[in-house]
Formats: sequence, C-alpha cells, structure tokens
Amino acid sequence: MSTEHTNTPRADSPQSAAEAVRGARQHPPVATPAESDPIFELAQAMEGPLRIPAHTPDAVRDTVASLERRLIGGQREFRRREVASEAGVSLHSARKLWRAIGFPELSDDEVFFTQADKEALGTMVGMVREGKLTEETAISLMRSVGQMTDRMVVWQIEALVEDMIANQNMSDRQARRQLFGLLPEIIPAIEDLLLYSWRRQLNSAVHRMALRVETGVAAYNQDRGDEDGGTPLPLARAVGFADLVSYTSLSRRMNERTLAQLVQRFEAKCAEVISVGGGRLVKTIGDEVLYVAETPQAGAEIALSLSRELAKDELFPQTRGAVVWGRLLSRLGDIYGPTVNMAARLTSLAEPGTVLTDAITANTLRNDARFVLTAQEITAVRGFGDIQPYELSAGEGAGLVID
Repeated sequence: MSTEHTNTPRADSPQSAAEAVRGARQHPPVATPAESDPIFELAQAMEGPLRIPAHTPDAVRDTVASLERRLIGGQREFRRREVASEAGVSLHSARKLWRAIGFPELSDDEVFFTQADKEALGTMVGMVREGKLTEETAISLMRSVGQMTDRMVVWQIEALVEDMIANQNMSDRQARRQLFGLLPEIIPAIEDLLLYSWRRQLNSAVHRMALRVETGVAAYNQDRGDEDGGTPLPLARAVGFADLVSYTSLSRRMNERTLAQLVQRFEAKCAEVISVGGGRLVKTIGDEVLYVAETPQAGAEIALSLSRELAKDELFPQTRGAVVWGRLLSRLGDIYGPTVNMAARLTSLAEPGTVLTDAITANTLRNDARFVLTAQEITAVRGFGDIQPYELSAGEGAGLVID
C-alpha cells in the first residue's frame, strides 16, 4: 500500500485549516488593478447617483439620458439647499422627506433636483402648513409611496427581462440592453395603469372602511364580548397564512430559473384566489403568503380554496395554512397583533394539506354548512399557552370558483 499521503490532514481538520491560513499569508492573492476590476467599478459607480461606468456604449448613455429627462421632468438643475430654501423648510426637514421616499444621501454641491422635485417637496410642505397633515404623517405617506413604487419598478423590470430571455432567446445582458429601447414605448401605458389602479384600490378601501366602521366591529364583538373601545387594536379581520411545506430543502435542489418560476407561480396563484375571495394580499415572504379578509367566512373560504388550488399544481409541494378571526393593527402596509401571531403559530402546527383555526373562530363558523370543524389535541403554543386548534375542512357547496 502506498503511504505517500498518509500524513496529509483532512480538509476539514484544524491542522488543515491552520496550514491553509499559513499558505494564504505566504502566497497572497494577486492584486487586480482597480481599473480592470468590475466589482470595484460597480462600487464606484454606486457611490454617486449620476455615475455611469466609463465603458458604457454611447448609444446606451444617450438612451439613459433621454429616459432620465422624460422620467424626472427635465434637467437636473438644483442643489439640495436651493430646493429646501424655496420650499421654506430647513434642510433637516427636507432630508427627512427625501429619505422617506428613497433618495440617496447628497452633498451640498451635487446638482440632483429638477423643477418637478421642487414642486413635490412644496406640495408636501404645503399640506403640513395647512394643517392637513402632521410632519410625521407626511413622512409616512412619502415612505409608503417610495417603498411601494421601488418594489413595483424592480418587479416590472425583472418581469420584462425574463420575458425577453424566455421568448426572444436573449441573454440576461442582452435583454437588459434591449429594455432601454422598449421602455420609452411602454412608459405612458404603465403610468396610466398605475394611476388607474391606485384610484380603484383607494375606492375599494373607502368601501371597506365604510363597511368596517359598524359591520366588522359588530361581528367581532358578538363573539368576543368586547365593546368598541375595549381594545387598542381597532380592526376586526380574518387573518390567514398559506405556506409551502419543505420549501427550503426543495429550493436547494432547484436551479435559479426553476426556483423563480416556483415563487412567481405561487404568488400569482395565491393573489388570484385571495382576490376572487374578496380578501387582500398583505405580503409574500418567499414560501408564505399573508392575507386578510373582512369576515371569518370569507377568510375560511380563501384558506380552503388556497389549499385546494395549490394542491392541483404539480410544481408545488404540499401546503398548509391557518385562518383566525380577531383584532389587529394595520400600519405601513403590514398588519400586527396577537391575531396575526396566532395565525402564524397555527400554520406551523398544521399538517401538510390541512388548514387550522382557533376555538373562537371555529365557534363563529360552526353553524355555517360550508365548513366542517374538527377538534384537534390541545397544544401548548408559545405566547398563548394551551390552545384548542380545529381543523377546517370544506362542507357543503363548491367553495370559491377559480376559472
């Protein structure tokens, strides 16, 4: 038997690690010239909001410049102190609003702002001065717009790039360059769609708000015995989660394209079911969706339909879910409170392919023939003590109809 390697340490042994460190010190990596290092170049470009890498083709530079003038309303002409001064506010107050909407940190010398930026700041400052908003509320509104539109823009760009890659046989880089030419053609339509959608969503919110003022609170108080002012959490809602089982291990076995397809299809299917059921998708967190509905019945219908529809798709692993009726707090586009926590805990307890609810929600649904409620073993739940979960199953009727 050859003994040539008998003294070689294992790759994961402390001796091997120590030798690797010594070797790294004796033979440091060859330095890459900064001007030829793409990561260094990217980092430099990202330090300032207006920089474009030096090797960018002239055609792309011209297109970006033309798009910028169109998107931000003209040339950049003003520095931050000039804009704040014209609005009649301190630089400190202006910076709070700019940070809320997502602007980068700027120096006093950078020419960054347009006339449209001056008008936007003046509008928000004016509403504060007129007493329509407090400064805190103005910052919150700016943050809501900044965060939502940032996520929306990234989503839209990636959707367009993926479409070009899949249907026009382009590489990722080719698709992104091609997108510069496509954007001017589709900006007006997307802009109109954004305003249209915002108005429709606001109209729906107004109707929900009118319904909630009396009906939602009364339905909640009927089962919980609360008076309207008996809790600091003002909204009564059905809160639900749907979760892909074994997502983490499954994602490790998928390539990037297949994983993206899974996540997109999961969110699209969940959004469709929740919309048909009259609910609202609060957020998607990888393998999980969080939603709300106006009544416990609507929440239960959505929960069962999600379980059924997701089970039909062979791309998805098994799912589990939970729905709980109770009070919550809505802030910054998200929801908070014990009801949300209970729904999350029950989701983690649910067996694959099932939906759980708590005892009070089960009592609310018990006399509705559309639902079957089966008591489970009393279980200790962190933060709640011993609870009585119920498995929620479909009873009479077809449930939500998803075309």
